[in-house]
Amino acid sequence: MGSSSPAPFAEIGKKAKDLLNKDYIFDHKFTLTMLSAAGTEFVATGLKKDDFFFGDISTLYKGQNTIVDLKIDSHSSVSTKVTVKNLMPSAKAVISFKIPDHKSGKLDVQYVHPHATLNSSIGLNPTPLLDLSATIGSKNVYLGGEVSFDTASSSLTKYNAGIGFNNQDVSAALILEDKGESLRATYVHTVNQTTSFGAELIRRFSNYNNSFTVGSSHSLDPFTVVKTRFSDSGKAGMVVQREWRPKSHITFSAEYDSKAVTSSPRLGLALALKP
Repeated sequence: MGSSSPAPFAEIGKKAKDLLNKDYIFDHKFTLTMLSAAGTEFVATGLKKDDFFFGDISTLYKGQNTIVDLKIDSHSSVSTKVTVKNLMPSAKAVISFKIPDHKSGKLDVQYVHPHATLNSSIGLNPTPLLDLSATIGSKNVYLGGEVSFDTASSSLTKYNAGIGFNNQDVSAALILEDKGESLRATYVHTVNQTTSFGAELIRRFSNYNNSFTVGSSHSLDPFTVVKTRFSDSGKAGMVVQREWRPKSHITFSAEYDSKAVTSSPRLGLALALKP
């Protein structure tokens, strides 16, 4: 993406989403990443959720203009994603599919202009789902929208619009979503290199209900990050992440629901290793 190009529509409000939700995991997760001499990346992931265990093994190969991502999960499903960069000037294409789901094939194309970004997606089946999103502006201020059209029912299944603002210290966004049924406002303020604060407010027009979440992220030292969040629903969460070597870290998550006094707090542990 060019240095002055606007971000894709999916990036509007992403900084607040990451601050308030990223790394909050309330299960047990283990990830092992290894690199071969040829540059191929191998990743093994295991997830224990309640009494069930899920796992997958993936390989990622990065060529000069091609990225191939292959994943096999514990249900014997094979997912493949092939990304071709520089397919044409300022454009890239992604083909993805899953075996044995023959209806999962999808083609994505992204085009980046100095003042616009266009993303399109079409399912590779007889009655595909069509997705289209676009943003215009600059990397600091941009607005855009997205629509999804289901050819099977000949109907729009999604249409959203939003505007985003980013600079070195502040990131803000206003998004009209859920087919115009709700309005989401987000704000992130970077106080300094170690501390950030963020908030999200959602207004639902159908029932005139408001909900909000506030959170923070603070680096205690170069290797330890503490995150907190609080919501109007009475939930309070915390994440402590410690990196003991480059790209290898352990993450502890906890959440307490003040309205569920008979339930225990939710706890989670994630371990990521990259030799």
